[in-house]
Amino acid sequence: MHDLTAQKAKLPTLNTGRCTIRLAQIEDVEAVITYFETNRSHLADGGPAWPSDYLTKAYWEAQISQNLEDFHSDVAVRFFLFDRANPGVVVGSANLNNIVRSAAQYCNLGYSIAQDREGKHMMKEALQSVIAYGFSALNLHRIMANYQPSNQRSGWLLRSLGFNVEGYARDYLFINGKWCDHILTSMLNPNWVVRD
Repeated sequence: MHDLTAQKAKLPTLNTGRCTIRLAQIEDVEAVITYFETNRSHLADGGPAWPSDYLTKAYWEAQISQNLEDFHSDVAVRFFLFDRANPGVVVGSANLNNIVRSAAQYCNLGYSIAQDREGKHMMKEALQSVIAYGFSALNLHRIMANYQPSNQRSGWLLRSLGFNVEGYARDYLFINGKWCDHILTSMLNPNWVVRD
């Protein structure tokens, strides 16, 4: 039990004006499932198809355990956004995925927000903190984020955060039963330093 408490103490928690951003714990499973259930149709076009057991307690208990393992292995940080006014409610996610070290020092940014929170700048507020964490605490040199050309809201968000367009990838991801093009963007860490 002491090891589990020590591990929890090492997990990052980011606070913005409206969100607490942290890795989910086993006790958050119901809140995570509720977020995805409530926003199922809203999130359908944003990523790969969900497995048949995606909205089950067993799936999310295993996934949360994997997320914690990935964090401690320095391969991903998968945050959930919790409403500060109602801490038991998940309102979004923000992930630093596929962390590559050595000569690369980069990752991929993924994110989602509840439909009823869109247009309120909550995602921008959260991503500013997540990006700052990736650049300072993780010392990443590059954070990459990709979006479908039809997702103008996501394109605006990334531009407003300082991401620059680097390319266009045809048939980049298989989403909702079809291959989808993506616009490739990235942001560089202006304060990156060599660390041992």
